[in-house]
Amino acid sequence: MFSIRLEQPADSVAIEELLDLAFGADRRKKTSYRYRDGIAPLADLSFVAEAEAGLLVGSVRYWPILAGSTPALLLGPLAIEPARQGRGVGRALVFHSLDVAAQAGHRLVFLVGDPAYYQRFGFDPVPPGIVMPNESPARLQYRLLDPSLALPEKATLRRSQSRAAHRAGRGASLAGKAIAGASCIP
Repeated sequence: MFSIRLEQPADSVAIEELLDLAFGADRRKKTSYRYRDGIAPLADLSFVAEAEAGLLVGSVRYWPILAGSTPALLLGPLAIEPARQGRGVGRALVFHSLDVAAQAGHRLVFLVGDPAYYQRFGFDPVPPGIVMPNESPARLQYRLLDPSLALPEKATLRRSQSRAAHRAGRGASLAGKAIAGASCIP
């Protein structure tokens, strides 16, 4: 069993250890880290999965980016403790965080990852006109959280230093609610 809760500052060391374990110590060399360097993740969309005795077994974060001039989110990294992979931890973190993001008014999410894995969460490969410089187009994916939003035909993803564009639509959110026993999700 595990529960999902907002990441707290005291979790940072355990999250960094989990990220190193899941992706290797050279993970910061990946293209997507250029979008995170020097920018804090969005606190209201950073979640951890916690198991017995407070053991951190999963983490997901989001970062503000722009697709051309359209505010968007960059999901990742999603990290699950290797011994817990395949037990629904990642699934619970992604679905929960996407629900919170949508309820908070975010409209568009991008990620870099395995299309076969992220397809289950409603992500699709980006059309040819949308690029993340120096990233494999085959691994770049998107999901609209607001179906009324038209995906730009052409856009270059870039860092966003401003959180103001990413705070729109903050109403009641599920961010503070924990999901107990989320490992039961099939």
